[in-house]
Amino acid sequence: MTKYVLKRIGLMVLTFFIIFTICFFLIRALPVPIISAPGSDGERIAAEFREKMGYNAPLLVQYFRYLGQIFQGNFGYSFQIQWLSTPWELMSSRFAPTVLINIYTMIFAVPIGLGLGVFMALRKNKIEDHVLSVLVMLFISVPSFVYAFLVQYLFGTVWGILPLKMEAVARFDGNWFHPEMFRSMLPAIISMCFGTIAGFARYTRAELTEVLTSDFMLLARTKGLTRTQATLRHAFRNSLVPIFPMILGEFIGILSGSVIIESIFAVNGIGGLFLESITKRDYDVFLFVGMFYVLIGLVGGLIVDLSYGWVDPRIRMGGTKNGQ
Repeated sequence: MTKYVLKRIGLMVLTFFIIFTICFFLIRALPVPIISAPGSDGERIAAEFREKMGYNAPLLVQYFRYLGQIFQGNFGYSFQIQWLSTPWELMSSRFAPTVLINIYTMIFAVPIGLGLGVFMALRKNKIEDHVLSVLVMLFISVPSFVYAFLVQYLFGTVWGILPLKMEAVARFDGNWFHPEMFRSMLPAIISMCFGTIAGFARYTRAELTEVLTSDFMLLARTKGLTRTQATLRHAFRNSLVPIFPMILGEFIGILSGSVIIESIFAVNGIGGLFLESITKRDYDVFLFVGMFYVLIGLVGGLIVDLSYGWVDPRIRMGGTKNGQ
């Protein structure tokens, strides 16, 4: 197990390094936008600063210089979004809205999705199962930004019970449970819930349906357990073995956020920062946030793979004992 974990970590580091190298050269090869520092002589000051920091050096020289800066905790500077702020300062200031929206989404989506999946499995091939299966496939197939526009139209324009975008007065101010902020985040939360609920419902139904037809379920019923007791005590617990890593993967993705949803609802989060760095061509910020997304994906994949062994000790990672 230890050997497998170390091997996976090594491959993850190698993959991250390769992706980082490719992204660095592609980004630094892009045309340099006109940069102006604050003040009347801003363009000259910005040009001198870039020259001093080595941004005008050959790409290979920039690459090795940037690697050295990383080990010193220097990830470059923002020249467009906020003059000479570090990418970490910009991203850390926008963590809270992204994390909050994703946490609220998981709080609503996981129990509803699992509950629908259990209900569909218990009502397999009944009219309720068929109707819900069609709705689940519909919600999975439709992109989240379509739900965002529908939520804006229905809740914001037609009914007028929720704001169209995240209001400035409700932005994160240090209070994680501000009622007005939660109300302002609801449209984004609702938009992100549809696909997540449908995904959990479909996966739970598939796994629970298979478990319900197992031999040990028949044995549990013959011992006097009701169908509900057998389902909750045995079938659902066994079906959670493959479902739990899926839930874990969703929680790991809390930090990554949603670029499109945050942009539509004007959420001042990491996704919005990533999009802003692209549109304003703030390359250091773009590289830093992009590599953050890559790291989250790689670490999430590793943790999800390892969680199979943690949930069910019978699952051996990296091969079986004695080659069997």
